[in-house]
Amino acid sequence: MSRSAHPAGPRHADVLPEGHYSAPADDLNALDPKVWARTVGRDADGVVTVGGITVTQLAEEYGTPAYILDEADFRERARAWRTAFGADADVFYAGKAFLSRAVVRWLHEEGLNLDVCSGGELATALSAGMPAERIAFHGNNKSPEEIERAVRAGVGRIVLDSFQEIVRVAHVAESLGQRQRVQIRITVGVEAHTHEFIATAHEDQKFGIPLAGGQAAEAVRRALKLDGLEVIGIHSHIGSQIFDMSGFEVAAHRVVGLLKDIRDEHGVELPEIDLGGGLGIAYTSDDDPREPHEIAKALTEIVTRECEAARLATPRISVEPGRAIVGPTAFTLYEVGTIKPLDGLRTYVSVDGGMSDNIRTALYDAEYSVALVSRTSNAEPMLVRVVGKHCESGDIVVKDAFLPGDLAPGDLVAVPATGAYCRSMASNYNHVLRPPVVSVRDGAARVVVRRETEEDLLRLDVG
Repeated sequence: MSRSAHPAGPRHADVLPEGHYSAPADDLNALDPKVWARTVGRDADGVVTVGGITVTQLAEEYGTPAYILDEADFRERARAWRTAFGADADVFYAGKAFLSRAVVRWLHEEGLNLDVCSGGELATALSAGMPAERIAFHGNNKSPEEIERAVRAGVGRIVLDSFQEIVRVAHVAESLGQRQRVQIRITVGVEAHTHEFIATAHEDQKFGIPLAGGQAAEAVRRALKLDGLEVIGIHSHIGSQIFDMSGFEVAAHRVVGLLKDIRDEHGVELPEIDLGGGLGIAYTSDDDPREPHEIAKALTEIVTRECEAARLATPRISVEPGRAIVGPTAFTLYEVGTIKPLDGLRTYVSVDGGMSDNIRTALYDAEYSVALVSRTSNAEPMLVRVVGKHCESGDIVVKDAFLPGDLAPGDLVAVPATGAYCRSMASNYNHVLRPPVVSVRDGAARVVVRRETEEDLLRLDVG
């Protein structure tokens, strides 16, 4: 792996091209703890380490690109959420962020519940030993087969997402001689401060049953009449990558209003309220996420205040952090390939992965940080765009960032905060192989999801 100097491309120009980026840090070798896993640092030679292992060792043993997951950090964040909400609330890890059997076992050991939204996620959870009663099953279009599997397994709750699903789940449960615990997901009309495609509480989208027009009230009315269902609460999720708690305050006010209406009409006080997840993390130094204890305190106070005003007993609160737990615990390790300076613009740095291992930049216009991790450098910063190897102009990993001007082919760079949705949404575009997930802890590394091989691709191609 080459460590030789590279003839520098454009430096930090006097006039930078238009774009959304922060000014170069005073020290490009520094690693902002907000965006990196907690055991990440540099050794005496300037090489980045995680869990006591250097990235050069990891690259040599496991290859690049690779997702490097800090197990100690994951466990610590999971415990922080469990501790923050305490025994009187439930924390469901949102498996869609990233799920593997190793992660399921960590969650079980740390006392968290698990939220799944497909038959595959349910199968992963059950195969890794998560007790079914600690599993919640989400999804806007669960198949009859998925519902039957969930009911047979005895999942703790199914979140109903439509009028049709109310009938569908009730029918399956009754046919199996069971009574299924359910929550009804409603959309409360709150526009979360997030990207259009990940804002989930306004009416014009596919999730949930609208509160507006009495639809949510009618859904509860129908569900309460069905013998196969035990309605335990209301579910609301207002979006993702949210920093502003005001949206939760409005959502809680409207959900509690529905609970009051249910009590007044049916004489029933539903015992649970799920406020979903969506709390943001730091992808760049500009992001300022809240700590779990701050979130727990704020949400508990909001719900308690609203219930007191409505003269309701405070229901048991559930939350569903996914990204907030796994997102910061991992980074993606790449090897630099082609370096292409464009005079007066920026330097394009191509790595050996791309949109097949991180689609979020192309899909959500997401922003990331990047750092040279195989060595340190005192070279002047240059404005770069980190791109992948795919035949697609939108194949961008990091839109605009600064890296040392002596960056060379063969150097290792890493993009932090890629634990959530990167491996989950990975693809085989251009028949590129999906990277492994390598867990590190206390000086030891192990593969928890192996790298795909060409044989894997060909095995599925039966033509």
